[in-house]
Parts: sequence; structure tokens; C-alpha cells
Amino acid sequence: MDLANTRQRRPVTRRGRIPALRMLSACLPAVLSMVLCSVPRTSQAEPSTASPAYTPSISLLGFGTLGFARSNDDDAEFVRDLSQAYGVRTDWSPKIDSLLGVQANMRLTPQTNAVVQALSRYRYDGSYGPEISWAFLRHEFSSQWAARAGRMGTDFYMHADSRLIGYANLTVRPPQDFYGQLIFSYFDGVDVTATFPLGNGLLEAKLFAGQAAEKTSMKDSLTWDLRGSDIRGGYLDYTVGPWQLRLGTTQVRFEHEIPIVELVGANAFAIAPELKVKGRKTRYDAIGIAYEDGPLEIQAMANRVVHDSEFYRDTRSAYVIGAYRIGSVTPYLGYSQIRSSAPDIRSPIPSGARPLIDLITSNFYAHQNTVALGVRWDVAPRIALKGQIDRIDGKPESIFPYRGETPDWDGDMTVFSVTMDFVF
Repeated sequence: MDLANTRQRRPVTRRGRIPALRMLSACLPAVLSMVLCSVPRTSQAEPSTASPAYTPSISLLGFGTLGFARSNDDDAEFVRDLSQAYGVRTDWSPKIDSLLGVQANMRLTPQTNAVVQALSRYRYDGSYGPEISWAFLRHEFSSQWAARAGRMGTDFYMHADSRLIGYANLTVRPPQDFYGQLIFSYFDGVDVTATFPLGNGLLEAKLFAGQAAEKTSMKDSLTWDLRGSDIRGGYLDYTVGPWQLRLGTTQVRFEHEIPIVELVGANAFAIAPELKVKGRKTRYDAIGIAYEDGPLEIQAMANRVVHDSEFYRDTRSAYVIGAYRIGSVTPYLGYSQIRSSAPDIRSPIPSGARPLIDLITSNFYAHQNTVALGVRWDVAPRIALKGQIDRIDGKPESIFPYRGETPDWDGDMTVFSVTMDFVF
């Protein structure tokens, strides 16, 4: 993503100090080191009469969000997505949305460029340690064909690879009902993109394959190692006039087992083998449509997540957002929902073990609707202020999208958020 041009279509009329604001000094030297090591050194040979060689170029950009959020309910913790170990309750907190990133773009040849992105955000272990989220080489074989290799953002859904760049998004955060269960942010591998004119528009087709490179949170300080899990998929993206349509599918085959004994205190996999995750697949299917013409902007997406393992429940979710820009101010209204299916465990379960199995499967039930009302104000070049209210109405049993729910949880919550997004 070219951060310098992000959303230029818009008129420019744990505790203590925020850790995200302290990461720049930590990650900037690392990025600069990668940049300098990646650029070929100029030759010291005698001048030649041949045409001048191409001179590599470097640009260093950055992005960030300073955000605060709270809810009106202490009976569950609201999280941005399920990679976060803890969320927010009734006290204002910067942790779920605040982040800071730097990105180096290097043009090595007219056809080849490299991108390195370092990011500090609230992670699976409750820390803000900087991580390398992008680090890839891209080569254009022609005006139609291009390939990348290295670490890249996940393209499971439309806008998924840029969902952490707040300035690039209309809302405070992508709808949690839709994106919240997407625990993959990047992977190590390759992708190939083909772009062709079709009718009055442009068709882009992408195939990608690689391995996950992250861990994710399960409960409190307990983590699940996603690294080495095979990821493969692709999408078709068609743009014509103000319309964009995308169809995509991704399959993940998990390399490591969920730490079930640490999670529930017993080996539930021996009782119900259907719950095992290692070696089994999850498929993410999605369709998205976006419209932007003048001041009007509309997004609508739907997905389904299908698991071979019965540890997680299959889910279906969707959202729609409408916005209308008035000068530098853009009010928006959104609606989203998520639904999960019942587990299908056919192994004979001893009566004494039934409560344990029911406890496990009940933790992955989701049934809720969210109405989001907000406003974005592009207060200055490359700076946007946002305020948003999310009203969540769900069943008391809907605990999958949250952390730390209590027996008094009733499924309803209102979340208040304010952010300042910027690129530099």
C-alpha cells in the first residue's frame, strides 16, 4: 500500500503511558537497517560511456492510531479481534486500537521494489513488542503479471491486508462481527497477480500460498502457535467505474494443536477426537462489494468460515456500511451480524464427560447484531479524527467474540470509541 496516497480521494479541507507511542525508536533503526542492507551499493568502477544505470530510491513512511475505547458493561471484555488477549470494559483504554507503524518502500529497479513494514500494536501476549508485518520483494514481469515473495498481509477478505491502517479505513475499526475472528494478519510465502481489462472494467486475479508466522491468544496468557500452518487461496477482483466486486476463498491447514489440557484442565481430544485441530483445515469464503462515487460510499460483505474440526463452530457473518461526505466530515452508519452453527460431535461421550465437552463447544457460540454510528473528520492533511458508538445486541450465550465474560453476561453492550488516525 502506498501510504503517501492513502485515501487521498477524500478532500483535505497493560498500563501507564501508551506503549504504542514508544515503539518508533525501537523499530525505526531495524527498518532503516533492512533498507540500507537491501539497496545495492553503487559501483566504484571507472566511468563508462554506456547509458546511466538505474538509481535505486528509498522512501520512509509511517502510520498510526491513537485511540481510546470503553463499553458500558463490566461483564465481558470487548476486543478488536480474537488475537488480543484482553479487551476493554467500562474504563477508557488505549490498548485495543492504538498502534504505530513505519514502512520503507525501496525501488530497486524499474520493475522490482521491496517493502518492509514494522508495527507495534497490542499483541496476543499483552505486549506491544514491535513485529515485522511486511517484508517482501515485488517484481512486475509485464503490465499484466506481477509476483511477490516474502512476508505479506493476509488477503482473506476485501481490505483485510490494510485493516490495521486506521487512516485507510472509513470507520474506527473494521466491523468486529465480520473481521473479529480473523486471527491471521500476515504470512510468509508467495503470490502471483494477473490484471486484465474486461469489458469497461479491470479484472484482477490473485493466487497466494505460504505459511502462517504468528501466534494468537486463547485465554488470558495462554497462546496457540499458528506458525507453520499452510495457507493458500485466491480471489477475483473486478473494478468498473465506482464499483468494486471481490470473490475470494482461503484454506488454512493447522500445524500445531490447541493446548487443550492447559485450556480446560483435561485431555478432551481423547474423549472427542473431532475436537482436534492439528492437521485439519479451515476455509474462509467471502464476497464483497464497494461503491464510491463523489460523496457517497457504500461497503457490503458476507463470509462463511467452515472448520473441519468441531472445536470451533462454523460461522456466517455480514456487514453493510453507508457514508456520505459533507466537506471534510463524513458521517456513517453500519450494521453487522454473526451467527454460528451447532457442533457435530458423533463420538460416544460418557455422561461424566458431557459437561466438559459442552463447556468447550459453548465457548465458540456467536449470535449477535451490531449497529455502528460514527463520524470521520479529515481535520488536516493526513490526519483524521473519528468517533463511533457500537450498539451490540446478542444472546447471553454469545461469548465467542469476547474475552473474560462473567455469568452475568446478557449479550448486550454499547462500545464508545474515539481515535486520531494519521500517516506521515
